[in-house]
Amino acid sequence: MIRVRFAPSPTGYLHIGGLRTALYNYLFATQNGGKLILRIEDTDRTRLVDGAVDNLISTLEWSGINFDEGPHKPGDHGPYTQSERLSIYHKHMHQLIKEGHAYPCFYPDERLKTIKEKNIPSDIVAEYDTRYRDLDITESIERMTNENHIVRLKVPSKGIISIDDQIRGNIAFDLSLIQDQIIIKSDGYPTYHLASVIDDHLMEISHVIRGEEWISSLPKHGLLYQYFGWDFPEFIHLPLLLNKDRSKLSKRQGDVAVEDYMKNGYLKDALINFVSLLGWHGSDNKEIYHIDELIEHFSIKRIRSSGAVFDIKKLLWFNQEYIKNMNSEKLLPLVVASISKKWDITNTMIDLIKESMVTLNDFHSRASIFFEYTPPIVDENDELFPIEIYNFISDVKIRLKTKDQITSKQFKQIINDLKSTNNLSINVWKPIRIALTGNEHGPDIGKVAEILGNDQCSSRIHKFLEKNVH
Repeated sequence: MIRVRFAPSPTGYLHIGGLRTALYNYLFATQNGGKLILRIEDTDRTRLVDGAVDNLISTLEWSGINFDEGPHKPGDHGPYTQSERLSIYHKHMHQLIKEGHAYPCFYPDERLKTIKEKNIPSDIVAEYDTRYRDLDITESIERMTNENHIVRLKVPSKGIISIDDQIRGNIAFDLSLIQDQIIIKSDGYPTYHLASVIDDHLMEISHVIRGEEWISSLPKHGLLYQYFGWDFPEFIHLPLLLNKDRSKLSKRQGDVAVEDYMKNGYLKDALINFVSLLGWHGSDNKEIYHIDELIEHFSIKRIRSSGAVFDIKKLLWFNQEYIKNMNSEKLLPLVVASISKKWDITNTMIDLIKESMVTLNDFHSRASIFFEYTPPIVDENDELFPIEIYNFISDVKIRLKTKDQITSKQFKQIINDLKSTNNLSINVWKPIRIALTGNEHGPDIGKVAEILGNDQCSSRIHKFLEKNVH
């Protein structure tokens, strides 16, 4: 059975790159009738952030990525938080030591202090530690009981290890260039290398889909699989996400946290669609994919090996398209949630406004014309407002009083009739829009008038004339 995992560290927000990794794992598992596991890798105790796990889970739930097993959905392969699996890692660590594949390095308190204070490079530390490499195994195990120590993987001094990657093909590593890696830290917690390999095996992970930054770790992981006598999973390393200048995507050049996009009014479907194309493309080369289509068309073979540029303008285009094409009834609760004011928003308003929206956060400024009105003061030299325009606007007010609830068509007919009656050759539409909304530009003014209704239109015109005609 296909089993994949997403294994974030609870060090803060969910990075947009993490969302892509989770998404690709989800698409692959769902398409193949497999299982997606959420595993929390919290062994780096110095970087933990309170509440980060809950934040990760809630953000993933918002995105629509559903997990089959995890801390919030227990299964047969738990626990799913690495800090709760220490006994498992120590059991396997002792196995490696007894079989001569790992060794402890002993750290007096003074040495730990010196390394920390002088910031001694890890390669120099590793070279020093090799003196423990051939220490008698029985003596090593006895000393581990009472002395500060770390545990290192014993990497062969020569040879080649080759591992297949489904995107990049076979990758060969020269073992002579690889240091003896730390697998258990001085605090007793495992490093990523040991914990991820053990967990992937015990959780029966068939495919490891992760970022390409982990390619350099492949030889260490490969050795661990060999030392334990386990079969390799299939490896798929995803391309880097890049800024427009081809540098690695970072917060210095824009938002990288999924929650930032949530707060800034992006639709989850638009974000998912955009992220899916950061390194992958369908066989038909189209751009708009709804989640069911992504599940159907996703293929590991169509993931590129080169870096993918994160283009915020493209994301904005996706978001605008999704808003434009979303049913107003479905959009209603989203726009209501995006504003702090208790406006009586209708589907008709949304239908009128959504064409001009790029994000949900645009709704407030667009919809305010229906709920907030301050009569604008027109400059006496404004060419849009000669004296005949004020007379025209006054006539519009009078004509509105003769109507019941006016329609867009009727409002436009009033404007056209009065323009003809008064033999006006000047622009009348922009002045009437300014009088009714306070803005020079906006949605169809006939539809705006219909939504406002006769009384509100008349009231606003009255206030406008009162402010500007003396």
